[in-house]
Amino acid sequence: MKNVSAIFLAAGLATGLAACAPAGSSEEGEGEAASCNVGIAMPTRSLERWINDGEGLKEKLEAKGCQVDLQYADDKTDQQISQIQNQVAGGAKILVVAAIDGEVLGPTLEDAKNQDIQVIAYDRLINGTDAVDYYATFDNYQVGQLQGEFIEEELGLANGEGPYNLEPFAGSPDDNNARFFFAGAWDVLLPYVESGQLVVPSGKSPTSNDGWTSIGILGWKSADAQAEMDNRLQSFYTGDKKVDVVLSPNDSLALGIESSLDAAGYEPGTDWPVITGQDADVANVQAMQGDRQSMTVWKDTRQLGSQVETMVDAIVAGDEVEVNDTETYDNGVKVVPTYILEPMVVTKDTVQKELVDSGFMSASDAGL
Repeated sequence: MKNVSAIFLAAGLATGLAACAPAGSSEEGEGEAASCNVGIAMPTRSLERWINDGEGLKEKLEAKGCQVDLQYADDKTDQQISQIQNQVAGGAKILVVAAIDGEVLGPTLEDAKNQDIQVIAYDRLINGTDAVDYYATFDNYQVGQLQGEFIEEELGLANGEGPYNLEPFAGSPDDNNARFFFAGAWDVLLPYVESGQLVVPSGKSPTSNDGWTSIGILGWKSADAQAEMDNRLQSFYTGDKKVDVVLSPNDSLALGIESSLDAAGYEPGTDWPVITGQDADVANVQAMQGDRQSMTVWKDTRQLGSQVETMVDAIVAGDEVEVNDTETYDNGVKVVPTYILEPMVVTKDTVQKELVDSGFMSASDAGL
């Protein structure tokens, strides 16, 4: 059964809204034009996708003549707060923020709001404040759902196949998106755990979506995922017991899990498990070519950047900002007007068509 968050998300998407919120106010009143001075606050350079997101958006906005200050916070919340404060002091009129911890930015953004600065939450919802005007993201519940459905199909679970040994992982507990990723996947997989078709030898199997933080990997760090997988393999997979499938919510964790399997003697083509991922990072696309990763959920961040660019354009012009969801994303203080984009599954067989032919990455980077 889906949890409340998942139900709300599905309901929000079903509305198919083509709503618009006035720039400068998500509720009422006409917006006023703003200067195109934009501060972009990204969480880290340690994940390839954030580098691509930040640089891509900066390039788009600068091509329009905007003044842009792009900062990366090295996964340190205090550093991100300081960077945003500096952007405000430096004259930014619009902030685009991919939060490290969506719970702690409220006071900093309240200061920005008091100076009539518009805030766009980028791919991660900022919670606990009314000082966030818009949110641009992918359907994060669907990301997990696609991972769960891939596992379901690959293992023939809907046809009664099994039992298979599963090891589930979840994302960083301080990342609001991580709970949606897990809920989407676990709503598909938990019934098979309960029926015995999927067995979790480590016991790290939440009984509901609400337990996802118990298996979360803080900071999405590959090394920590590797250490956790090492511990599970050494403790619960003695003798001939093998892991058949690993639910990894993103590519960074998948890399660590794959390194652990390597060290434990697993071999692609023989006993390598089904492994999921997300982001279409270069190393993971190459891993798919080597049969070390089964799939990745691709969120074309060029589309996300283009949508945020459109939002910035509207704010600068004093026009209405287009959104397509005004129901789903309640941050505890307000429902944030949101534009949602759709993710997609990429496998070894579709890398050429989806990633290379679309210009997202070169054939050589893709391992072709």
